Amino acid sequence: MKLSMQHLQHYQQLARLLWKYGRADVVVGVGMEDAIEGDESAPPHPGGASPEELADDLEAMGPTYVKLGQVLSSRPDLVPAPYIAALSRLHDGVKPFPFDEVEQIVTDELGVRLSKAFSSFDHVPLAAASLGQVHAATLRDGRQVVVKVQRPGIEKQIAEDMEVLGEIAEWLDAHTEFGRRHRLQLIIEEFRLVLKQELDYELEANHLRTMAKNLAGFRRIFVPQPIASYSTRRVLTMEHVRGRKLTALGPLTSLEMPGAELAEELFSAYLKQVLVDGLFHADPHPGNVFLTSDQRIALLDFGMVGTTTPEMQEKLLKILIAVSEGQSEDAASVVIGMSQVAEDFDEASLRRRIGQLVIEQRDLALGNLNVGRTLLEVSESAARDGLYVPSELTLLGKTLMQLDQIGKILDPQFDPNAAIRRNASEILAQRMRKQASQGSMLNSILELRDFATALPSRLNKIMDGVANSELELKVRAVDAGLVMEGLQKIANRIAAGVILAALIVGASLLMQVQTRFQLWGYPGLAILCFVAAAAGGFWLVIGIFIQDHKDRKRTRQ
Repeated sequence: MKLSMQHLQHYQQLARLLWKYGRADVVVGVGMEDAIEGDESAPPHPGGASPEELADDLEAMGPTYVKLGQVLSSRPDLVPAPYIAALSRLHDGVKPFPFDEVEQIVTDELGVRLSKAFSSFDHVPLAAASLGQVHAATLRDGRQVVVKVQRPGIEKQIAEDMEVLGEIAEWLDAHTEFGRRHRLQLIIEEFRLVLKQELDYELEANHLRTMAKNLAGFRRIFVPQPIASYSTRRVLTMEHVRGRKLTALGPLTSLEMPGAELAEELFSAYLKQVLVDGLFHADPHPGNVFLTSDQRIALLDFGMVGTTTPEMQEKLLKILIAVSEGQSEDAASVVIGMSQVAEDFDEASLRRRIGQLVIEQRDLALGNLNVGRTLLEVSESAARDGLYVPSELTLLGKTLMQLDQIGKILDPQFDPNAAIRRNASEILAQRMRKQASQGSMLNSILELRDFATALPSRLNKIMDGVANSELELKVRAVDAGLVMEGLQKIANRIAAGVILAALIVGASLLMQVQTRFQLWGYPGLAILCFVAAAAGGFWLVIGIFIQDHKDRKRTRQ
């Protein structure tokens, strides 16, 4: 792989990282060994670094890799458990950027000085993430808000990093089994789209408004709303949530809050988002979920969202019900039906793997149940057996896995399987009500009108055809030629067998007729019939074996 001057530094960072964590084969394979030569920070031998060092290295490489580490921290199907725990800190422990840069960005975006737009603006951020950071502030009218500010130069940096990652993924897809199985190019492209969405704060503001409307029926779920006149593509101002992260709750707070009710309502809200609304919060890690002072659950950071079509919603609902009920055959059938099949797809192996996963999930103790992890393992098993599942299933598995973790914090006895079964009927009812909306009814009425208008003329044509003996019915059989060829072969073999049998019977009868023409002391004509029957039988058996061998050879090809 040829290194350009523009990307040399990025290649060197990535090559050093891969070398350090034991993937020297990838470094050499993609031609990145030149990036290691002369690099004193690279270890002399690959491998041996700790999971904690990986989190530190990703943070040092920049926001793109921090975000990549955050995504990997919720993918146990791709990353071992020790690395999951180490990468989880990247959700909260990212270094902030200086306040003078914050002030410059806010001023440029809002078109006024910071002191004119806000009566107060805290210099110390409340939180710092890979793409931006959040500051507490007060508007001129006294409202308490938080201001999310994008990191300076982040778009250009992400574009360069993603180009490097895309080239690496392209090579791995073409030359490694791991790349082909996981389709790394597709993963990187989806990652690129996710980052593009997260960098657009106007889109996130729209998500906040839509989500608040969709979840209005859940009294214990709160979604902070954006302040439109103080929000742009790089600055997002929204209501200030008074509360604490679920990970920061003490034992006393956990005892006082209605944990079971909160867990049930949160899980129900997410099922509605995914299976009814088609727009769901795709990053509910504990750092993005707050417990407010009035005992409600506040959902934050809607930069990463998932979408599902009505058809996909129905399939995902079937999978969730099948997994929660322990019906592995149903789950496998739905997964196969919704996925893309590779040439080496092994259906029997996949059904066996899914059956084992579902049984293990069903037999787990209540505290260890994790529907999301099961869905991710199903996706991983499908990839091993040559089946490419839709990205929606993987994203749903990741979201539910994070949601399961939150449910255990709120209520250690929370059972996600039972929650799915409890909500299934209500989800179906909501889907039916949504499909019976005014717009859907109008479309159905228009289609019915078109059918009723065209029906008389079509019936007249049919009746005229019947009266004039012009009505024809054409039936097209699939592979009719092959079927007829097979029937002809069977008929030929049966006819040959009948003729041979007739020769044998005739020869037996001629044995009783004494003639002057004899062979070996027997009537000659009878012996000739026996010889012809033996030769024909031998030829028929040989022909059958030869044809069967050709058919088996053609099937293998």
